[in-house]
Amino acid sequence: MVKAAISRGTTPASPDPVRVLVVGGGYVGMYTALRLQRKLKPELKRGEVEIVMITPDPYMTYQPFLPEAAAGSISPRHVVVPLRRVLDKCRIVIGEVRSVDHAKRTATFTTLATEEEGAGPVDMTYDEIVMAPGSIARTLPVPGLAEYAIGFKTVEEAIGLRNHVIEQMDIASSTRDPGVRDAALTFVFVGGGYAGVEALGELEDMARYAARYYHNVKADDMKWILVEASDRILPEVGAEMGKYTVRELRRRNIDVRLETRLDSCEDRVAVLSDGARFPTRTVVWTAGVKPHPVLAASGLPLNERGRLKCTAQLTVEGTTHAWGAGDAAAVPDVTAGEPGKECAPNAQHAVRQAKALGDNITAAVREQPLQEYTHKYVGSVASLGLHKGVAHVYGRKLKGYPAWFMHRVYHLSRVPTINRKSRVLAEWILSGLFKREIVSLGSLEHPRAEFELAAGGKRPKESS
Repeated sequence: MVKAAISRGTTPASPDPVRVLVVGGGYVGMYTALRLQRKLKPELKRGEVEIVMITPDPYMTYQPFLPEAAAGSISPRHVVVPLRRVLDKCRIVIGEVRSVDHAKRTATFTTLATEEEGAGPVDMTYDEIVMAPGSIARTLPVPGLAEYAIGFKTVEEAIGLRNHVIEQMDIASSTRDPGVRDAALTFVFVGGGYAGVEALGELEDMARYAARYYHNVKADDMKWILVEASDRILPEVGAEMGKYTVRELRRRNIDVRLETRLDSCEDRVAVLSDGARFPTRTVVWTAGVKPHPVLAASGLPLNERGRLKCTAQLTVEGTTHAWGAGDAAAVPDVTAGEPGKECAPNAQHAVRQAKALGDNITAAVREQPLQEYTHKYVGSVASLGLHKGVAHVYGRKLKGYPAWFMHRVYHLSRVPTINRKSRVLAEWILSGLFKREIVSLGSLEHPRAEFELAAGGKRPKESS
C-alpha cells in the first residue's frame, strides 16, 4: 500500500511511504511500535511504510520496578528500556506533541532544539496515528502541594525520593533540634493504590535496614503514614487482601489512615482531614493519575474522564486512521458480563492491547479485517517490601513470601528484552548474596553545584 507523493521531501516520481505516527513512548507506544516493526518488516524494508515515534524521553520506564529502584534493589538504568536500541527500524523523535489536527492528519510538536532554533513548533503529517501519551499525576488544590510534595511516576522521582529519604536520616542524625529531627523522620504517603503502597513498603524496608548504620537513629524513631481517602487500599487485589495489607503495614508500625484526606502541607506541616498534624519534610503524592493534556488538544472524541473513546478494535470511536490503548483510552471490556464496562487502565491490559493494536494497524495497512481486543483480567500482585507481598490471581489469594515471589516472577517475565531480564535477575541474585547499598547521591540533582561554587557562584538552594 503506497500513496502518491506529497510534500515531504520526496520527488513527485518517488513513492511516499505510509507514515504511522506513535505519540508517546510508554507501554503502549513502545510495544505497539515493536509489534509494528516485526509485523511490517517486508513493507519497512521496501520503504512502503515509515514508523515515527514522538516521545519526551528516549526510553520507556517499566513502572512496576520503580519501588524496587527507589529501595536500591534494582539499578535505575535497568528500569528503563532505550527506545532507539529496541526500535531500530523506527524513527525516534525526542519531543512533545502539543496538538493534533486529525482532519488534516497533522501533529504539531516541539523538540529539544525548538527553542534554540527560534522557529516555533514543527508540523508532521501522518496517515495513521496511535495516541498513547499515557497519563500524568492527578493533583488536587491542596495548599503547599506544589511546593513541598514529591511525585512517584518517573525513574527520576523514584531515585530522587530514595536520595531524599536517606538525606532526612542524615539530617536527623546530625541535628540538635528535636523539632527538625522529628520532621525529618516523618514520612507521609498520600494514596493507597499500587504506587503508594509499594513505594511506602519498599522505602520503609530500606530505611529500617539503613538505620542499623546510624548510631543515633533507630527504626522505631521513624514515622511512616499512609493516607487514603477511601475505606480500603489496593482495591485491585480484593477486599480480603486489602484488609490483610492494612494489618501487615500496621504490624510494621506504619500508620494507615483510611477515609482521610490531606488538607494542607504548607510550611512543612501535613494537616489531615481527621485533625491530625504532622511536621514533616516528606510528602509523597501518589493519589491517582489523569489523562495526558494532549488528548484534549487532539480534537478526538473523549469520555467524561478525558480518555479517548475507543472501540473493541482499538480504533478511536467515530473516526478512521486513529488508534488508542492503555491508560489514555477507554476500551470496552468484551469479556465482562455487564455492558459498558471498560478495561482497567493498567500495565496488564496495556501490554496486551499494544500487541493487538500492532496487529490491527498492520491489517489496516494491508487492507485486511480487524480483530477485537479480548483479555479476561487474571488478577493483581503487589510487593510490600523484601519478601512481603499480596496477590489475587486466577481466584487464588496469596500473601507473604509466595505473593512476593510471584510479583517478581511476573514482572521479570513482562519487562521487555532479554538484556533487561538478565540484568534485573542478576541484580536480584547479587542483592540476595550481599548487603544492600545504602548511599545518597543527592548531588546528582545539582551536578554543576560544586563547580559553580568554585567559579564564584552561589550554591543552589536545597529542595530537601
